[in-house]
Amino acid sequence: LIQEHGHSQVWNLQGGIDAWSVNVDRSIPRYRNPFMALRHGSPWLNRRSVSPRRWPVLAAGSHVGPRRCDAGSAAESGRSLRSRDHITRIGLDTLPRRQQDVLRATVRHYVDTVEPVGSNTLVRRFGLPASPATVRSAMGALELRGLLTQPHTSAGRIPSQQGYRLYVDQLLPEPGSAARQLERELAGVSLQWAALDDLLLHLARRLADLTGLLSLITRPQRQRPQLQAIRLVASSDRLLVFLVQSSALTTSLNLRLPSGAERELPILERWTNDRLRHPDGQIPWERLPEELRRSGDVLRQALEHHERLRCADLDGVVAAGLGGLLGQPEFSRTSSLLPLVQLVEHQPEQVLGPCLGPEAPVDSIWIGREHPHRALEACSVVQAPYGTADGDCGHVVLVGPMRMAYATARSAVRSVATILQRLLS
Repeated sequence: LIQEHGHSQVWNLQGGIDAWSVNVDRSIPRYRNPFMALRHGSPWLNRRSVSPRRWPVLAAGSHVGPRRCDAGSAAESGRSLRSRDHITRIGLDTLPRRQQDVLRATVRHYVDTVEPVGSNTLVRRFGLPASPATVRSAMGALELRGLLTQPHTSAGRIPSQQGYRLYVDQLLPEPGSAARQLERELAGVSLQWAALDDLLLHLARRLADLTGLLSLITRPQRQRPQLQAIRLVASSDRLLVFLVQSSALTTSLNLRLPSGAERELPILERWTNDRLRHPDGQIPWERLPEELRRSGDVLRQALEHHERLRCADLDGVVAAGLGGLLGQPEFSRTSSLLPLVQLVEHQPEQVLGPCLGPEAPVDSIWIGREHPHRALEACSVVQAPYGTADGDCGHVVLVGPMRMAYATARSAVRSVATILQRLLS
């Protein structure tokens, strides 16, 4: 928020639960441009532990002082970094047209070359109708907004995670000729295959060949309702656990009851059901009260084992293109690819983003830390659901670095999901 006061401006900057009020004196010629005022620093301010990559260094003679935000702002800013809602959304109505063009060109250049880019290159390659100095100023403004970042002091800029998000949401171009060619190929596909797995494997390989990314296609599965309630019943030395998923679907487990734990069961049942009623529907076992540990640990282990068996029964993922990821510069080191390989091998269902099911949107794109799994925090996941006549649901997924051709990836995923839904319904 910028407020004018005669020859000076008050800049109110917010980050985390702190806010900084900055008074910039614009009577000094070099500071009449506010971005230049923020770019030139004073030794006095540098003694404060403010990271220059996260906060702009202030103009000489400017005043800065921390203040606390109100409770509402603190609650809003304290959300998890892994939530897509945490990322500040910048609408195109607040982004000048020139900055939109510069962001779009920067993303395209970085996707093509994997190299930071400067203003001269953008003007020369994309024919931007502005001088390099003007484009350089726009890049500085985008960096202040958090949409571009500079990997090294003397290097050009590259898109940030937030920059990719704005690009995907509002600046994505029409897919290229490769995606249109895939659509034409798929139009002639029919159920002439010997088995469904042959069809899924063919489509997964075609996706991987087209995009150079890791492709996953899940077999159609019946969607299981979320766990709604748990009922615990003691019977002699046994513990009967009823998992209520809907009014028509209940699963039971038969466990050995620890000695002397009968009195804990009503309290444990109430504690678990209170947690299941939360919006996320998860049980935070690390917060289990100490007095419920004996029976709670038995219940936790039984639920985890039950979930592992359910996922093993699904065994429903066809994958292709892992070799293509090895050619991506982001995964040139084995250590950077290992967590992703282990995830795909042992828990492929975890690659799917959290917004799934027949009521899910047409497609979902998860960029970097928006995805809840740590192994994918340096990746992007593009996925689309497909359904069958029986109401089963599967997903088509592409996984790659954040630096990917999103228009092609999204169009390809949509095309494969559409042809699968047509053939299976």
